[in-house]
Amino acid sequence: MKQFILLILITIPTLGYAQLGVAFHQSSIPFLEINYEISNRLRPALRIATDNFFGDTSFEAVVTYDIIKKNSYEFYVGAGGKTNNFAGIVVPVGLNIYPLSSKAFGFQMELAPIIGDDVLRGSWGIRYRFGKED
Repeated sequence: MKQFILLILITIPTLGYAQLGVAFHQSSIPFLEINYEISNRLRPALRIATDNFFGDTSFEAVVTYDIIKKNSYEFYVGAGGKTNNFAGIVVPVGLNIYPLSSKAFGFQMELAPIIGDDVLRGSWGIRYRFGKED
């Protein structure tokens, strides 16, 4: 079973027009994100809370879509859900900025209301896209 999961994790990013990426969002509710960019606009992501005890770890699944996509930045909106601490529906609105010529490394800013727990989360951080060449 472990080999099957490993095989899927290795082969999925190579299919189609998609690429794997990671990001770290710093805020009072920080999290690590693993995302899968499809057709350079749609980005499903799994987010895992950091800076807490394992028993308090919360997970978040979101899908974002780039409304504006330029060479050096992307403006996106999305929707998803969050479990455990601050659980509810998440509506992220953000900006990814790619200042370098390779466009693999960038910065992001995001504002995300968490509906159901009445929290407004603002975050900033870094982003890396594996295999991005332009």
